[in-house]
Amino acid sequence: MKRKIMSLTFFILMLSFSIGGTFLLGFVMNEQKDKLENQALLVAKTVSQLPELKTYISNNNDFNEATQHINPVVEEIRDINGAQYIVVLDMQRRKYSHPNTKEIGQVSQSADLNAAFAEHYYTSVAHGEHGDMVRAFVPVMSNEGKQIGVVVVGYSVLTVAELLQSIQTELIITILVSLLFSAWGAHTLGLHMKKQMFGLEPHEIAKMYVERTETFNAMHEGIIAIDNKLTITIFNEKACEILDVHKQPSTLIGKKIFDVLPDTRLPEILELDQPIFNRELYINGHSIMSNRIPIQVNGKTVGAVAMFKDRTEVKKLAEELTGVKAFVQALRVQTHEHKNKLHTIAGLLQLGHHEQALSYLTQVKEEHDEITNFLNERIKNENISGLLLSKISYAKEQGIRLEIDRESRLTIFPKNLDHHDFVILFGNLIENAFDALRDVQMDEKIIHVSVDEDEDVLAILVTDNGIGMSDEVKAHIFDNGYSTKEKKGRGIGLYLINEIVQKGQGEVEVISEPNKGTSFLITFYHT
Repeated sequence: MKRKIMSLTFFILMLSFSIGGTFLLGFVMNEQKDKLENQALLVAKTVSQLPELKTYISNNNDFNEATQHINPVVEEIRDINGAQYIVVLDMQRRKYSHPNTKEIGQVSQSADLNAAFAEHYYTSVAHGEHGDMVRAFVPVMSNEGKQIGVVVVGYSVLTVAELLQSIQTELIITILVSLLFSAWGAHTLGLHMKKQMFGLEPHEIAKMYVERTETFNAMHEGIIAIDNKLTITIFNEKACEILDVHKQPSTLIGKKIFDVLPDTRLPEILELDQPIFNRELYINGHSIMSNRIPIQVNGKTVGAVAMFKDRTEVKKLAEELTGVKAFVQALRVQTHEHKNKLHTIAGLLQLGHHEQALSYLTQVKEEHDEITNFLNERIKNENISGLLLSKISYAKEQGIRLEIDRESRLTIFPKNLDHHDFVILFGNLIENAFDALRDVQMDEKIIHVSVDEDEDVLAILVTDNGIGMSDEVKAHIFDNGYSTKEKKGRGIGLYLINEIVQKGQGEVEVISEPNKGTSFLITFYHT
C-alpha cells in the first residue's frame, strides 16, 4: 500500500509541476512577444528618424544612389539590435533596404502595410513557415511633416523548443530539484498515511467501515456519535426508529446534530467532559433512557457518543423484573389477611355465633367494595389503583393506617409523564413513609395520601407521622445514592422522584421535623 501511495503521490506532484510549467511557459512566451513588439517599434522609430532617409527619399534622388547610402546604415542598426530584417519603403512601396540584396528595389504587395502608409504606428504578429514574426510599422515623415515612406522591423519569435533550449541548464536543475522534492514528499506522505491508517490496506479499511456500520445497525439500542465540532459521525437505524427521524442513517452522517435533533442533550457532554449514565431524557417528543459518554483519544476529548433505549421498553423490562416481587408481596399480604379473616369466621362459627360471623363477612365485603369502588371511580388508571390497593393491604399488615383522601382524583397526566412515572412516584413516596414509621414506637402510625386535581394544577401530598428529618438530611435527600440507612441499594427512590418532577416541569416541597413527621407536596401545572 505504501508503494501505491508513493506512486500516486509522485504522479500527482509531477502532474501539478507539469501543469504549472505549462502555464509558466505560456506566460514567458507572451512576455517575449510583448518585449519584441516594444523593441521592434523602438528600432523602427529610430530608423525612421535617420537623416539619410529624409535626404535621399524626399529629394527624389537616384534610386541606386539612395540605396547605397541607406542600406548600409540600416543593416548596421539591424545587426546591433538583432532584428531579423529592417525594410525601408518609399510611397511607391519600393524597398530601399533588406538583408537579402535581391529584394532591394522590389515592390512590396503586403496588405499589412496599408495602415502604415496612412501615417499609423502599429505592430503585428505574422505566422510564417519559420514560426511567428513580430513586426513593427512606422511611417517616415519629411522635415516638412509629409509622409515619404515606411519602416518595417521584424523580429523572429523563439519557438517552445528554442526557448527551452535557451534555458536548458536552468530547466535541468529545476527538474532534478522537483523530482527530488516530489520523491521526498511522496515518501513522507506515504509514511504519514500508513501511520494514520494503522498499517491497514484501503480495502481492509473499507471492509471495517462496512462491518462497523452493519454492527451498529444490528444493535437493539439507538446510537448517536458526534465529533467536537458537533458533526454527526454515527447514527444507526435504531436511533432513527426510536426518535422518529424519517431519513436514511447514511444521509445524516456529516450533518450538524442540531440540524437533525434541535433538542438533543449530547453536546453538553463535550462541555462537561464526563459521562452521564442512566439518565431519562425527553428528545424529539420521545422519552428515552440514555447513557452519554465522551470519546477520548490520547487523553483529549474528540467527541461524544449516546446509547439509548425507548423509555417505554425500559419501563416494560423494569416492570417485568420488579412486577413479580410486587405481586408476590401483594399475594402474601392478601393471603395473610384472608387467613386471619377465615380464622376469625371459623372461630365464630365454632362458638355458634352465626349472626356475628355473617355480620363480620358483610363488614369485610363492604370495606373491600368501598375502597375498590373509590379507586375505580376516582383514579382513572388501573396500574395506580392496583398499587394503592396493595399498599393499603401491606400497611394493615405492618400496623399502619394508610388513608387516601376520598376527595382525591387523578384523570390526566402532566406533559411528558405517563402512568409508569406515577407508579414510581406513588410507590417511592409511600415506601419512604413506611421506612419513616418502621422503627417508631407509637400508638397510631398514619400515612395520609391526597391527590388534588383541577384544570390548572395537579397536587400530590403524602404525609406521615414518623421519625422526620433534620435540615442536614433534608438538604441531601434527592442526591443519587444518599440514604440514612446503611443497606446497599438504597438512596435511589427520592432521586427518581426528583427526576420525574423535573421532567414534568413540576415542583416538590418537603416539610419535616425530627420525631414529628414528614410531608411531600408535589405540584404539576397543566399548560
